Amino acid sequence: MKKLPKEFLAKCKSVTARRPRVVIDHLLKHGQITTEELKEKYGYNHPPRAIRDVREQGIPLERFPVKDSVGRSIAAYRFGDATQVRARRFDGRTALSKQIKTQLIEKYGCRCFIYLEEMPEATLQIDHRVPFEIAGEPKDALNPDDFMLLSGSANRAKSWSCEHCENRITEKNAAVCLTCYWARPENYTHVATTPIRRLDMIWQGEGIKQYERLKTDATKAGVPIPDYVKSILASIQAGTTP
Repeated sequence: MKKLPKEFLAKCKSVTARRPRVVIDHLLKHGQITTEELKEKYGYNHPPRAIRDVREQGIPLERFPVKDSVGRSIAAYRFGDATQVRARRFDGRTALSKQIKTQLIEKYGCRCFIYLEEMPEATLQIDHRVPFEIAGEPKDALNPDDFMLLSGSANRAKSWSCEHCENRITEKNAAVCLTCYWARPENYTHVATTPIRRLDMIWQGEGIKQYERLKTDATKAGVPIPDYVKSILASIQAGTTP
């Protein structure tokens, strides 16, 4: 591993959060870390989230392909350009984090921005609309509308999609991110640069009964539930009975 500047090392050692700390310590010792190691050695079932945690601390990482223990192609990571370290103004500002979450709940309700379902406040996580490694933090006061509230599962789905997005890998254009489903699900033109449309839905509480009915009807029709729901929507638009 190439020798790292003292300033870069100091930034690495200043990180105290457990998950990025684990990744950073491994990189400092071994020079790289694979998704297999994150899963098998450290128990992180969603490796991109752990990698994203490091990047959100302002520490650049680069991705490259390797083979896992059985010869499959997987991702590995190492430190990127040490001159691209970014100050993370959100660090240690627990009170500000709480304030932003409160403002988002007051404006949009205690709900996931992706699933649009009300959820307990404790289950919602604050997430940058545009990944921190692309947009960074603004120099002026943090704007709550630069963030969104996501459930754990929605956050993991967004993290995986962003991790594999061509814009994040190459261009790192914040304007592209802002027209993406994962930044503005209410008004978007693409999903991670792919021109498709997406609808995420969950059923909870009394809604579970409705889902089970859909599941039963879809099974009788011999089609997956998403296809069955699409057929219902198409029949409504056409003014016919599904």
